[in-house]
Amino acid sequence: MKYSTLYKSTLLTNIIPFWEKNSIDNEYGGYFTCLDKTGKVYDTDKFMWLQGRQAWAFSMLYNTVDKNENWLKLARHGIDFIIEKGMDKEGNFYFSTTREGKPLVQPYNIFSDCFAAMAFSQYAIASGDQKIKKLAKQTYLNILKKKDNPKGIYEKSTGERPLKSFSLPMILSNLVLELEAVLDKEEVDKTIDFSIHEVMEVFLDKKSGLIYEFVKEDGSHEDTYNGRLLNPGHGIEAMWFMIDIGVRRNDIKLIEKAADTIITILEYSWDKKYGGILYFMDSEGKPPQQLEWDQKLWWVHLEALVALAKAYEHTEREELMLWYEKVHKYAWSHFSDSKNGEWFGYLNRQGEVLLDLKGGKWKGCFHVPRAMYQCWQSFENIERKTL
Repeated sequence: MKYSTLYKSTLLTNIIPFWEKNSIDNEYGGYFTCLDKTGKVYDTDKFMWLQGRQAWAFSMLYNTVDKNENWLKLARHGIDFIIEKGMDKEGNFYFSTTREGKPLVQPYNIFSDCFAAMAFSQYAIASGDQKIKKLAKQTYLNILKKKDNPKGIYEKSTGERPLKSFSLPMILSNLVLELEAVLDKEEVDKTIDFSIHEVMEVFLDKKSGLIYEFVKEDGSHEDTYNGRLLNPGHGIEAMWFMIDIGVRRNDIKLIEKAADTIITILEYSWDKKYGGILYFMDSEGKPPQQLEWDQKLWWVHLEALVALAKAYEHTEREELMLWYEKVHKYAWSHFSDSKNGEWFGYLNRQGEVLLDLKGGKWKGCFHVPRAMYQCWQSFENIERKTL
């Protein structure tokens, strides 16, 4: 089977039907995300960033794959819940609510906002709803206002050891492209320039070629847990965002540099003993702070598949395809659940299923369908070239 056919078929006949069947809350609105291995709901709390991600997924599919009215309806199902139950009076988004939509956890960071903005933008394109389009832009501008102090009053640190986090420039590099239809060109270009600089010049270490999760304000490294922290999945995911920007700007050097970085991160983080990509690492090989450092996670491997497919599509470098086949073999043989559908999320270091849930507080209808779609598109382009 061609890779493009595998990804398309899996997306449309396995992944999306799993969420359509099991996650829709027809009584209170929004989506259930805590689903066991068969799709049965085991907890009814709703996490706003996952509500946004799922509304984005259905809107994106409607915009790019098929004008399926059910997908548009299901997207609206999440959009309405986010607007009616997920926002405070200042336009910030709660982290979680009860099933009915009563706030449980305050808006303590901006990731819920980021995925709400993505959902609003895609849904506005799908529906033509101008109010939602305006809300997408307002949410984006609100994110920018908070970018230097994302947690605001909920920040726990004293400020004694200020470190910049990779998460924000990484997510902005994708978010700005997602919101291009609702933003001014000047704003788009400014944010892209900021993201490229931060990701490729500040957080990408010139000596090792690795992406650090935290750096000092001047870009230097600190000899602490956080200062040495590597999150291979984050680094790899950011590289396919950079490739998308490179394609948009016809910047071959940026695409090649991103491809080099993908390979460097994979060579460093691939588990030589059991296979798969390690979750967290210490840049100096010291004990990581995260006790789950050696787990193998679904999103890390999916992001690697997307990054490698895109990098090969635009460079045709054989080493990228060799790495792709290595990650593909591991990911599809360990995470994909041929019996019940969807993908497992959490494996132990040996590659055994650690938690057999299909969704929870962190895993929802996002990484799997997005990766399936992105790989499908890349391999269609790759295969077209070889005809």
